[in-house]
Amino acid sequence: MTDCTGKSSWPELVGVEGEKAVKIIEEQNPTVTAQIVIIGVSIVTPDFRCDRVWVWVDKDTGIVGKVPQIG
Repeated sequence: MTDCTGKSSWPELVGVEGEKAVKIIEEQNPTVTAQIVIIGVSIVTPDFRCDRVWVWVDKDTGIVGKVPQIG
């Protein structure tokens, strides 16, 4: 990983509602923007960015299903 600042991974948010996870991530690391994406549906760019966190949620429940991390 590159030299990103602040917290970079949120395993404790798996199982949490997506919108709540976004707020927690952005509060814990104000240098990032968290964006909800749907597991198995959304297509994201493969580039690595220190200011971005994908919040992968289940399409039916909106619950975080993968560990959010900087990238």
